[in-house]
Amino acid sequence: MKSKISLIGLGVRDFDKSLRFYRDGLAFKTHNYRDGEDHVMFVMEGSWLSLYPRDKLAADATVPDDGAGFSGITLAHNVSSKTQVEAVFAQAVNSGASAIKPPQDVSWGGYHAYFADPDGYLWEVAFNPFTDLT
Repeated sequence: MKSKISLIGLGVRDFDKSLRFYRDGLAFKTHNYRDGEDHVMFVMEGSWLSLYPRDKLAADATVPDDGAGFSGITLAHNVSSKTQVEAVFAQAVNSGASAIKPPQDVSWGGYHAYFADPDGYLWEVAFNPFTDLT
C-alpha cells in the first residue's frame, strides 16, 4: 500500500455555507460540481478535499452522527513565510472562519495559527523553516 492520503472527506452540517467558505472564501477550485448537488470535490495539490452532508457521511460509514467531542483531526496548510501565515489566516477569518489561535511563533521554531471552518474543523496555517511542506 502506498503511504498517501488521496482524499480528505469532511462531513458538514450546512453544505451551502461550507461550499461558499471553501469555494468563494478560500478560493478552492471545484471539480465537476453542479449547483444543487450535495457533494463537492476540490482539486488540491497531491490530494482532494471532499465536502458531504455530515449525516449522510456518517450513515455511509455506519457510525452515529452525534458529534461528541474533539474528533482528533486537524488539517494543515503550510506556507513559505510568516507573512503568508498571517495572510491566509486573515483570508480565512474574513471568509467566515473562527479565529482559534492567532499567528505566533511556536516552541519548535516555526510560526503558525489555527482557525476553524464553519463546521468547527481545525485548520493550522504554518510556516516551517526546517522542512518545506509547501
